[in-house]
Amino acid sequence: MFRNVRHYRIENDWPDSEEQVAELLGKAAFTPCGPLTERSSGFMPVAPDSSDLQARRVNGADLIRLRSQSRVLPAAAVNEELEQRIEEYRGRMQEVPSPREKRRMKAEARDELMPKALLKSDKIWGYVDLKEKILGIDTALPTAAERFLRRLSAGVENINLRPLQFNKPVGDLLTRVFLGNAPSQFALGRECRMQDAGDANSKVRWANFDLSDKAIRNHVADGMRLTHLSIVYDNVLSFVLDENCVLSKMRIVGMDDESDDSNDPLAQLDSEFVLTTGTLRLLLADLRKTLDGYA
Repeated sequence: MFRNVRHYRIENDWPDSEEQVAELLGKAAFTPCGPLTERSSGFMPVAPDSSDLQARRVNGADLIRLRSQSRVLPAAAVNEELEQRIEEYRGRMQEVPSPREKRRMKAEARDELMPKALLKSDKIWGYVDLKEKILGIDTALPTAAERFLRRLSAGVENINLRPLQFNKPVGDLLTRVFLGNAPSQFALGRECRMQDAGDANSKVRWANFDLSDKAIRNHVADGMRLTHLSIVYDNVLSFVLDENCVLSKMRIVGMDDESDDSNDPLAQLDSEFVLTTGTLRLLLADLRKTLDGYA
């Protein structure tokens, strides 16, 4: 279900019931792209059944899902059409079009090609932990997270959100885990990225390596800063944590994504959601404890 998570704190009230959440998100519901629309985003029903509710509340958390649809119109296609129009203009007017005329022609070409462009969609899961008032978004990309937050704000008006931060830098935990000085539930994985403290362009990455190797650890001792580190949490959850507390490559140990044992898709969805949010709830509690609380 969730492969990446960016967390945000909700600093005001969240709707009391699943129905209220669904009603508010219905104001920002997904509608397909129109003929001249490049992108359309909105919330879609989350349950794999006939339900049209834009939210599902299970085990103290709300599951929501954003769908974005965009038209695929390559710049090369627009430029080719523009070149043809410029040649036609030259033949008709016996002169080269002015820069202003070229801009008009390009806009015209784009408008005519847009309705013929192919459509593609992407879907992003999100969840809200009701007790902790924390929002998690399943993306590692800041732009996708911003799109999700914009549409959420369009439905749940006046919602106040800010990125989850702790009183101590997450980088401190990365270093402690890397050097073997962290709490026992945070075990070292096999992937990391480092950056030279004095040169932002000087970076190094190890994947599928024994990170306890002295030759690798010496880079940190010599002044490089960990920016990403693979961690296995409590033998249950593996992920890569970055210095901004973004989780990527997240995997719950033992969860088979291809399992079709359940004949009830809704029950399967609920089961995965409960397991995922329950594990993330424990992880955030331990991060909060280790990093001296939320900022």
